[in-house]
Amino acid sequence: MPSNALNRRHFIATTLAGVALTAIPVSAFAQTEASAKALVNSVVTEINRVIASGKSENAMLRDFEKIFVQYADVPIMARYALGVDARTASPSQLKKFTKAFQGYISRKYGRRFREFIGGEVNVRNARKIKAGYEVRTLVKLRGSAPFDVTFLVSDKSGRDKFYNMFIEGVNLLLTERTEIGAMLDARKGNLNQLIKDLDRTG
Repeated sequence: MPSNALNRRHFIATTLAGVALTAIPVSAFAQTEASAKALVNSVVTEINRVIASGKSENAMLRDFEKIFVQYADVPIMARYALGVDARTASPSQLKKFTKAFQGYISRKYGRRFREFIGGEVNVRNARKIKAGYEVRTLVKLRGSAPFDVTFLVSDKSGRDKFYNMFIEGVNLLLTERTEIGAMLDARKGNLNQLIKDLDRTG
C-alpha cells in the first residue's frame, strides 16, 4: 500500500476513533449492528459539524484534542507508544510525555480533517474480545477504494474509551510506537528532549 494512502487511512481512523468511541455503556456494543451503525453515523455527523464550523485551523485542532482527551484512553496509548522507556520514566516525565503525546497526535491527524468531507462509514459487526470490544467498520472516502477499520474499546479506565485501531490489519498504535521510538533513539534516549520536541511536532 502506498505510504501516502496508508497515512490517509491512519488519519481517518484516528479521527473517527477520537470522536466515536465515547463514554457509551459497553452494552451498546453488545446489542445490534444497527445500533452500532447509528453510533458511527452520529460520529460522522459530528466530524462534519467541526469541519463546517468555519473555525480557524488552530481552533479546530483544539477541538480535536479535547475530543481525543475525553474519549480516548490517552494515558494507556501514551505508555504504549513510549514502550519500555515508560518503565524507567519518572511520574513527572510520564505525565509530561502524555500531555505532549496527546497534542502531537491531535495536530498530526487533525490538520487533515478536511480529507473526510464526503466520507462514509458502515459498521459491519461488533464482538467481545479479551481486552474489551472490537467494532469492525468499512470506510469509504471519495476517490479511494473502501477499506476496513477496526476499533478497539475497553472500560479499564472506568468508562468505555478507545485505545487502538487497525486499518486493513495495520496496528496504528504500534506504528506510532515505532515512530516515537525512532524519535527517542535520534535523541540518544533523552526523554526530556523528546517531550520538548513533541510539543513542536505534528
